[in-house]
Amino acid sequence: MASTRAAFHETATLIPVAQHLERVLAEVRADAGVRVDRVESVRLADAAGRVLATSVAAVVPSPPFDNSAMDGFAVRWADAASATPEAPVALRVVADHAAGSADAHHARPLGPGEAARIMTGAPVPAGADTVVPVERTDGGQPTSATPVVQVFSMPDRGRHIRRAGEDLRVGDLLLEAGRLLGPRQVAAAATAGHGTLEVVRRPRVSVVATGSELTEPGEALHPGRIPDSNSLLLASLVRETGCEVVEVVRMPDDESLLLAWLDEREPADAVVFTGGVSVGAYDVVRRVLADLGTVDFVRVAMQPGSPQAFGRLADGTPVFGLPGNPVAVAVSFEVFVRPALLALQGRSDVQRRRLRATVETGWDSPAGRLQVMPVAFVEPGEGAGVDGDAVRPATRGGTGSHLSGGLAAASGFAIVPEHVSRVEAGDVVEVLVTP
Repeated sequence: MASTRAAFHETATLIPVAQHLERVLAEVRADAGVRVDRVESVRLADAAGRVLATSVAAVVPSPPFDNSAMDGFAVRWADAASATPEAPVALRVVADHAAGSADAHHARPLGPGEAARIMTGAPVPAGADTVVPVERTDGGQPTSATPVVQVFSMPDRGRHIRRAGEDLRVGDLLLEAGRLLGPRQVAAAATAGHGTLEVVRRPRVSVVATGSELTEPGEALHPGRIPDSNSLLLASLVRETGCEVVEVVRMPDDESLLLAWLDEREPADAVVFTGGVSVGAYDVVRRVLADLGTVDFVRVAMQPGSPQAFGRLADGTPVFGLPGNPVAVAVSFEVFVRPALLALQGRSDVQRRRLRATVETGWDSPAGRLQVMPVAFVEPGEGAGVDGDAVRPATRGGTGSHLSGGLAAASGFAIVPEHVSRVEAGDVVEVLVTP
């Protein structure tokens, strides 16, 4: 163990955040590309919230046939082009076509002086080239044995007809692989003729919170003990990425217990540890995983969350080691783990939305480190940011990584560049927006 500890100290130079993230993403994207069991077929009803595994093209045109965009009458434009309120044109109504009916497909073409009553979405009969909205007619009054409609004015030729394929033609690319499916994408796939989609199987993730001081939330606290919030935080964040949490473990600082768990753990696509990754005497995660020779322990130029670990377990499973302080856990997950879990699913967009906002209350920032500061958006009307927003620190008492109470108020993380040592009121910062 002593030699491992010495090697760690010798390589403990701060590395840039972008460099560590690049290494992590390269590893997990390589995994995502070679996994042959990562795709499953789901019904459209179950596809929202999943990541599309294969690109989707239209297999039917949209619309699938020429259909009416209005309730009215399908006509030959030339027959009533001269219609005016003072001199309406009378047309014989020879058919009625409702949405969902196949009658128009089999009806004879409209002849001179004829019209067909038509509802929105109904197929346009052959011979018709325009639909006259019912408001431009008398609604069609029966006279003698044959109904007649009086047309008072005509729209332009071809109006109010939705042409087959004007939205999508067969073979048109609809959705690209790597897209997160939402309600609109699912609806579009249905329109394009699909009943199922190929999606990425949800990656399975194990969460392990280490520390002999941790106790079950809600239990009475004995001297030296604290509630375990990290396992709850991580498990919820993992689920938010669309992954499945297969195991949540709370573990004391005991090497034998950790080694036993590594031998008996549930199969997973990734493992996330929190705690025990620094250089303390009881940092068992670092001591045990360093012996594998496949896990790197580094110090990243970031505050909070400088100690980080990433690599592979003995069976090749990607493993993340995060600090133990709650704010550092939340920041480390957002910066490194969340993008990696999205990339493992083949997601093309792995970063949260960002905007610029004006600072309402200033704070200190450690020069030489990228600061990721939990912030709360000011209520509308209290401030005006560059994008219409203003922010203030979410935590009380400074920027300490132990100030977990403020996480409840945080709605984003301000990104403060390494060269900045003080953020003043009125400054503009970039904010990573979280739910």
